[in-house]
Parts: sequence; structure tokens; C-alpha cells
Amino acid sequence: MAFEGLRVLSLESRRAVEIERLIRGQGGVPLVVPSMREVPLEDNSEAFDFAARFIEPGGDFKLEANGHFEMVVFLTGVGARLLNQILETRYPPGAFQEALRHVTVVVRGAKPAAVMREWGVPIAISVPEPNTWREVLKATEGRPERRIAVQEFGRSSEELAEGLRARGAEVTTVPVYQWALPLDLAPLKDAARRLAAGDFDVILLTTSVQMQHLLRVAGEEGMEEELRKALQRMVVGSVGPSTSETLRELGIQPDFEPSHPKMGFLVNEAGGRARRILESK
Repeated sequence: MAFEGLRVLSLESRRAVEIERLIRGQGGVPLVVPSMREVPLEDNSEAFDFAARFIEPGGDFKLEANGHFEMVVFLTGVGARLLNQILETRYPPGAFQEALRHVTVVVRGAKPAAVMREWGVPIAISVPEPNTWREVLKATEGRPERRIAVQEFGRSSEELAEGLRARGAEVTTVPVYQWALPLDLAPLKDAARRLAAGDFDVILLTTSVQMQHLLRVAGEEGMEEELRKALQRMVVGSVGPSTSETLRELGIQPDFEPSHPKMGFLVNEAGGRARRILESK
């Protein structure tokens, strides 16, 4: 059983033509809207601004009393790795890890903890599940550190930053990214409005960044709540476990994953399952 006329939204960018063809081939009515564009590592200016205050040009830890950070909070493992890749385009290999050994390192969950262990960086605070900003604030309560950097990946955590600042901390958020929003946001904004209005039955995601960008645009347009409600009534297809994990962190529950984490399997198996999932909602 294929889509049989169901309206299918895809936020694919690089393989937009291919996924549109696949959806039509399964009897769906596709709308494919690019949601991201690749950004060279060297263009991550916020990451380098952070490093300028954290690492000496030669690769040593900055010791100036008013310049260096006292605590670094890692919210994701993939973000930690990407930040290191970015910094290694300007600093010696291992410089970032060496600087981290001089500060209080906080990790949210198992993924960034695994990265720190791999790097040989001591973990001072491991934030317990469910790993939200509330747990981060509770785990760091009473700490003396006041100059804090928070590594972000995808959606920013304004609540965490504001909670730390309310304690008198100087907080620097360090957003790291490999993908940015499209230069022309009009199609993505229109898709968000239509989704919030209930114009789609299925959304297929080949990376969690697509949902991160959709939520960001919806938030800026003041319709994130309506969009989230609409997603609960739709079929949310995730290409695989990694994407599903991040979707859940974003508060989005995927309805299914294909048997293999590939675009073709995602579309074909969504076509066979979408109507049954919709009927169960």
C-alpha cells in the first residue's frame, strides 16, 4: 500500500529532486522545501571568538585572570566533535582538549561524556537524565565558577543561559554548526505556516537538522506551538536512530524508522505504513 494521495512534506536540500521523485513514485503528493545549506568550518565565527578567549595562539591554555573561562558545558557529543574540528583549522591538534583539562567540564548525557573520555578530559559534572536545561542548572547549582561557556548544537538553550546568568554568571554561548538556514527563507516559512495549518499528512526527515531549522523558523514567526500540535496529528518519519534521538530531544516523537537508514527505504516504507499510523492517531 502506497501513500494513496497523502500530502508529504520533505525538508531535503541536497537530494530534493530525488526525494520528490520517490514520493511521487509511491503515490504521494510531495512538497520539498530546502531547509539547510552547508557552511565551511572556517566560517564558524562564534567558535573562533570563543577560542580566542580560551586558547593561546600557540595552543596553550589562556591564563589571564579576566580572559579565560572557568567552566565549559557540553550539551551534545556531535557538537563537541564539530567544535574541535572547527578549532583545529586554526589551532594545533589537541590544543582544545588541553585547554579543557584546566577548567570545570560539564557534560549533558552519555554522548558528550563519551567524547570527553575519548579525549582524556576529566568530567567534573555529569548531568543526569532527562538531560534538559533544568537538570543542567540543578547539577551546577552552588558551583563557584562564574565565567561559563555553553556549547550548543542546533537549537539554542536560552533557558539555560538565562538561568546561569540569574546566578551572576557571565555566560558565553558557543553555537557550532555545519549547516545553516537557507539564504532564502520564504519557502521554509511558507512550509511552516502550511504545516501549522494542517496542510500535510506526513513529514519525512533525513536529518534532525531539518527539524531544528523548521522549529527555529516557526519560533521566529510565532507559530511553534501550533506547528508542534500539527506534528502530533501527522506521521513523522525519521531516517534512523541518530535522527530519532535528536528529534526526541527536541520534543518530537517519530512514528517510525525504516528497516535501513536510507532515503529510499524511508520513502518506500513510509508509503506502506503512513495510512495505518494516521488512522491510529
